[in-house]
Amino acid sequence: MPFAVSKGSNHAHGRIYIALGANQSYGRSSPLENLNSALTALEAAGVSVMRTSRPWRTPAWPDPSDPPFTNGAAELDTPLDSVILLNLLHDIEHRIGRVRGVRNAPRTLDLDLIDHRGEVRSGEAGGPALPHPRAHERAFVLLPLREIAPYWTHPASGTSIQALIAAAPQTDRAACRPAGGVLRAAQAGLKPQAR
Repeated sequence: MPFAVSKGSNHAHGRIYIALGANQSYGRSSPLENLNSALTALEAAGVSVMRTSRPWRTPAWPDPSDPPFTNGAAELDTPLDSVILLNLLHDIEHRIGRVRGVRNAPRTLDLDLIDHRGEVRSGEAGGPALPHPRAHERAFVLLPLREIAPYWTHPASGTSIQALIAAAPQTDRAACRPAGGVLRAAQAGLKPQAR
């Protein structure tokens, strides 16, 4: 398995987490290949990918007749502040064919900044709202995140990831399944989680 567990609290150790998702191909690349291309692009930009979850398959929302999503989570290490990192994430989305239009429409790539070293900000003064304002409600974010950060706590509420998952609707949790395949392995020297 390509993922490893990050122990300890997210903000106590200055961790950065993103969620990845795609449900459309880009050229000849599948949604899973799009996620892997995004991780490669991050490293090419000088951002270290420390850990990755396995890929998860989740139904499209709000229209489950759209193609299902491939989702995942990654822990990053970078000196970039949250504003610059979010701009980089948006640039990578664009390079991998993301066209912003109708909200929640199918997409080639979605990169969400979930937590940037425990930073809490409303987003009203520009820059990202942190932690991501809807991540705590989304099983498709929380289940992959738990694989690499089982001790993560929500920076604003202090709620554990276990409690957030337990509070998510059972139907949402049940609809999220491991997808098979592999998210690009984290950088050399990190060991996969034992299973």
